[in-house]
Amino acid sequence: MTLWRYNPTVNQPTTAPQRSAEEEALHCIRCGKCLSVCPIYRETLIETLSPRGRVALYRATGEGDLKIGEVYADKFYTCLMCEACRETCPSGVALDAILNRARADLAHSGLLPPSLRRLSETIVAAGNISGEENEQRLGWTANLEARPIGLDHASRAEVAYFVGCVSSLFPASYSIPQSLVEILEKAGLNYALLGGDERCCGYPLFLNGEAERAMELARHNVAAVRATGASRVVMTCPSCYHMWKYIYPQLLDDGELDGLEILHETEILAAMAREGRLRFKPWPVTVTYHDSCDLGRKSGIYEPPREVLRAIPELELVEMADHHENSLCCGGGGNLETYNRELAQALPRRRLQQAQDAGAGYIVVSCQQCKRTLAGAARRERVRLRVMDLAEVVARQLEGESDA
Repeated sequence: MTLWRYNPTVNQPTTAPQRSAEEEALHCIRCGKCLSVCPIYRETLIETLSPRGRVALYRATGEGDLKIGEVYADKFYTCLMCEACRETCPSGVALDAILNRARADLAHSGLLPPSLRRLSETIVAAGNISGEENEQRLGWTANLEARPIGLDHASRAEVAYFVGCVSSLFPASYSIPQSLVEILEKAGLNYALLGGDERCCGYPLFLNGEAERAMELARHNVAAVRATGASRVVMTCPSCYHMWKYIYPQLLDDGELDGLEILHETEILAAMAREGRLRFKPWPVTVTYHDSCDLGRKSGIYEPPREVLRAIPELELVEMADHHENSLCCGGGGNLETYNRELAQALPRRRLQQAQDAGAGYIVVSCQQCKRTLAGAARRERVRLRVMDLAEVVARQLEGESDA
């Protein structure tokens, strides 16, 4: 079976910044518009934890008025890297360039906070974020009714499924790869699973400011995918998707990614629904869709998941107050949960309230981290909302499936 091509028509992500971080900082007019959209500032009301405050700190170090140290490092690692500030900046300042440069300077100066240093060492040593044996990446396949066809690709696969660390190694997320594999097999797609040959995509290292270490993982993963014979790679994880599609080209030499098409699950599912390959049974519920930062603002994918949801009969899709490029971060980005867990867990409350205000009974996401973060917050806050990944919704609503 030939894999269709998805042709996005809207919301293409911005290109890599053309100005240096130092030049970007000079374009900040200190208007403060970024304060109203920064989740960290809205929670703490601390100016030096706002985008404007961080730009001022970065300029001060560049001009010799401030020396970097642990307190300075805290300001830049207490950040979700969600890029809501970049989206709203009237001067077009690429704040992500400043934040990435600052973190790289800190990491290279030995000022990576201990918890984040441990995360980096774990990834480098084990090949994943949890420190488990990398062969355990196929743990999610253990309770499937049959062995996934993708394990027997014989290097002749059409598409490789890059599962990612969270879905591979965190049992609460197992149902996401289980659902996508079920969909791919029902569609008759010739796919491959990498299993123990898969490594962390490297995004947590990149966020820590350690691009060089991320580069080693990138080269390994590209080689592992090429060994399957696949010309396309699909991800359910938006962070993996963004890393492969937009960061790998910056890290790797010209030509290293030639012949590989990078896709997210939402793109494939939308194309399948449009072409009639997915036929859904009715689901009379009210659903809202949460745009993840890495898939939405950073990668420009907004409409494909909504297209899939609208294809389900009797489903009512409602939008939260902040959606598309204005979506609120769930609190799971920027390695913040590793650095400041208490603050990270406080951030999803506002998003849950928006979902309730919209009248939704379900929050649908296209990100295992968003699902884990929002579902965990709903349990802690005792909010009657169910969080599901789009792949889980599709697998559940395919004609012929039970309602269990």
